Amino acid sequence: MMVSEQPDRDYVSVADIEIDAVEPGHSGFRLRGLGADSAEYVLDLHLDMPLDQKTQTVLGELLSQSEWRVWRRVRQPLKPGYKSRTRPRTPAS
Repeated sequence: MMVSEQPDRDYVSVADIEIDAVEPGHSGFRLRGLGADSAEYVLDLHLDMPLDQKTQTVLGELLSQSEWRVWRRVRQPLKPGYKSRTRPRTPAS
């Protein structure tokens, strides 16, 4: 289960992503997953240090079992009482 605490009232949740695949790269990983909004997402993770094969394998396994929530700071402070959506709205039928 994801941590659901908003980092600050000036941030809104952009995407909740469940990672489906992790591809190791030269200096990090490419993560692919499906968002709560049913869209496909790709996240590139760059590391500023070299990884040996065993560490890369372990990190890849850990990341493949992860979920990510992406937050974005809004340009103007939110009005008091505003609650960010953690799940996208569904269109009215």
